[in-house]
Amino acid sequence: MIKQIVVIGCILFLSCKGVSQEKEMVDANTDEKEIAYAVNKSEEEWRKELTDIEFYILRKAGTENPGTSDLLDNKRKGTYVCAGCATPLFKSEHKFDSGTGWPSFDREIKGNVAYDVDYKIGYKRTEEHCAVCGGHLGHVFEDGPRATTGLRHCINGAALDFVPEQ
Repeated sequence: MIKQIVVIGCILFLSCKGVSQEKEMVDANTDEKEIAYAVNKSEEEWRKELTDIEFYILRKAGTENPGTSDLLDNKRKGTYVCAGCATPLFKSEHKFDSGTGWPSFDREIKGNVAYDVDYKIGYKRTEEHCAVCGGHLGHVFEDGPRATTGLRHCINGAALDFVPEQ
């Protein structure tokens, strides 16, 4: 009798699967749709116009190493524009030090940044890209300054150029 209880207990124990902290895993190749952007160039044209790191970030959705961007500690007034097509994306007054190692903003210039869902690391994130050329910028998270928008636009500095205020 005790042996049967132990066997049943072992079967029940082994059949339980705790999933309370598992993140939903999704195939990264789900329903990618082709979007027509106002600035549309071939891969060869982009390679000729962009530096290697800009191409990697903007066209291949790469990520630069944290702390490597020249724009990280930029405190000058001006506008951050897309390094691929010069579309204004973020204003300097919305930049803040997030401590993450990437330039961070609490809001974008409305209409110039587009959003998509990114499953590249196995779970859902909100990807940001230039609404004009489709260049990958980074991701937006909900851990930004609560006094403003509560959002943190975590942007690759190589995806941006800075235009000082005149």
